[in-house]
Amino acid sequence: MEPQQRKRARELGLNIGDFPPGPSNAISDVPGVLVGHTTLIHGKGQLIPGKGPVRTGATAILPHNENLFTEPVVGSVHIINGFGKAAGLAQLQELGRIETPILLTSTLNVGLVEDAVTQYVIEQNPEAGVSKPTPNPIVAECHDGYLNDAQGRHVHKEHIFQAIRSATTKVEEGCVGAGTGMMAFGYKSGIGTASRELPDKHGGFTIGGLVVPNCGRKGDLIIKGIPITQILDESQQPITTPPPTPEGGSIIVILATNAPLTSRQLTRIARRAVIGIGRTGSVVSHGSGDFVIAFSTAYRDQANKQDLVVRRPQLLDRKLTPLFGAAIEVTEEAILNAICMATRMVGRDNHIAEGLPLDSIKK
Repeated sequence: MEPQQRKRARELGLNIGDFPPGPSNAISDVPGVLVGHTTLIHGKGQLIPGKGPVRTGATAILPHNENLFTEPVVGSVHIINGFGKAAGLAQLQELGRIETPILLTSTLNVGLVEDAVTQYVIEQNPEAGVSKPTPNPIVAECHDGYLNDAQGRHVHKEHIFQAIRSATTKVEEGCVGAGTGMMAFGYKSGIGTASRELPDKHGGFTIGGLVVPNCGRKGDLIIKGIPITQILDESQQPITTPPPTPEGGSIIVILATNAPLTSRQLTRIARRAVIGIGRTGSVVSHGSGDFVIAFSTAYRDQANKQDLVVRRPQLLDRKLTPLFGAAIEVTEEAILNAICMATRMVGRDNHIAEGLPLDSIKK
């Protein structure tokens, strides 16, 4: 099958939800947020563990471009299903702050990536772990072993530094970074992003999301409430050689906003992402690691040591509902963008992942 010209969901006429997207319809529409990728693709044919073929990468999300260790942001995490190998989430859940770049990668690379982020923070902050506390790297993952030599653990320190240092407001989608070797609903998947702008009557805030969907069983994909098995004939159903695991895998969702929120409020917003995931057809299977990491860029933790009480603006709980709805829309559209923008890929042992047939979906 020849590669199709890939388009985002909105370019196909698939407008999700009621709130308007931001200028780039990306997580970087939240002021200050940057995203960088390192993509590793080389080799073909038979799998030689430790050698290749390689279809993997890493994605870095920066809440701001300053020193996060000295100027952390408020954050939170919601674990939908805990079949995952993420790092740093326990401390994030306990303290409600993000003090390093957030890194996404493949499952067996978590330890190496965590080590690289630690080294990055130490180089920025020589006092870390000496006269100041130790950093808490946040790393989340999905397994790319259907297409990639997972045992090779090909993402190394230089790749993580590259992803962090190349972070920009222009967010690439599809088969890049942590999304390079991913699949969803039997089709090739990748990185997807989206954003929403709330009207002034709801505070005028922006919420953005970035996802790595590696979830969903073959044939379960739903687009705007319609199961695609109802609109695609048999020849257009996902073709994989051989079939991947029938249960489907995991998804990582990153949500960012400039609304002034507490960690508790961010948890409430993060929980709503599961509705957006469900709208695309995933049932969050037994073997899935489904994590939602959320943060606010409204203020940074710069409290002086002598401060006893810190007073900050905080959105009233009763005003959260529009952000709940926007988080659902962002998650759903970002998942569709990840699949729509991903191209056909041949991986290890000539495993094939086809792209979603966009022309048929549009018709």
